[in-house]
Amino acid sequence: MSGSYWEQVLADDLAVPTDRPLADLTAELTRMLGDADPARRDGLALPTLGTWVQRGVYDDLLPGLGDGMAAGLTIGLGENGTDTVFRRSFSALVLGACIARDNRRPLVLGGKVLEWGDRIATWLLRERDTRGLVPGKGWAHAVAHGADAIGTLARSPHLSAPELTVLLDVVADRVLAPVDHLWVHGETDRLAMSVVSVLRRELVPVGVLEPWVNRLAAHADSERSTADDPYLVTGNAQAFLRSLYLLLAVGPRPPQTRSDLLLVLVDALRRTNFSLAPAGHH
Repeated sequence: MSGSYWEQVLADDLAVPTDRPLADLTAELTRMLGDADPARRDGLALPTLGTWVQRGVYDDLLPGLGDGMAAGLTIGLGENGTDTVFRRSFSALVLGACIARDNRRPLVLGGKVLEWGDRIATWLLRERDTRGLVPGKGWAHAVAHGADAIGTLARSPHLSAPELTVLLDVVADRVLAPVDHLWVHGETDRLAMSVVSVLRRELVPVGVLEPWVNRLAAHADSERSTADDPYLVTGNAQAFLRSLYLLLAVGPRPPQTRSDLLLVLVDALRRTNFSLAPAGHH
């Protein structure tokens, strides 16, 4: 269908058209999630699918829709710099919307949500294309969209302490993975927000969080790095620790572990920032 068809749907407050089967509409919108034209992908397909999920249009079909989005995470996975990233990245947003819908009212079996979580984590860790804004094509933003999905997953009642701890490790693994450019489009802020969603469940103790922070800090010190470009190697970890500190220090709805975790983060930031080190530190 032409873009004007979907522009009319948008103009009609995203009411579900009655002239075509929902399955056909969904298939077309799913293809549009991978469109290199941001007006079709970000301006039409995403808000339509997201709104329909939120309004309950897919409540009886949610497992199938989520599985379709999970399949989209694998299309072109391993490629870097190609247009396939849009399908993967925007599938993650819609899959997150499916999980958010189930968070509000139980529609999906717990095992299915955990399966979706595994698919999201596997994709996020294997994603090589971490571009933010792509000139002429709009947002790719795979890391930010993956972070949003992780945050939504963290709020699922189907996840308990072991699964939440895995999510923290997934975030750390993503932050510490080698990159060919530093993230500059808010990715570390979005990842930090996903971690706060984990912390607000009040199920992960400080005894788990402290070594997790220290693992990140060990890779965040540009002064101690022996790499040719130490800032490329340590920059994402350093930015993430700062994002998490800021969010816990001044953000809303602080978790109960906030005070203890801030002490751990302050220590980590002092150790990894030469200008903050105590006198005599080299």
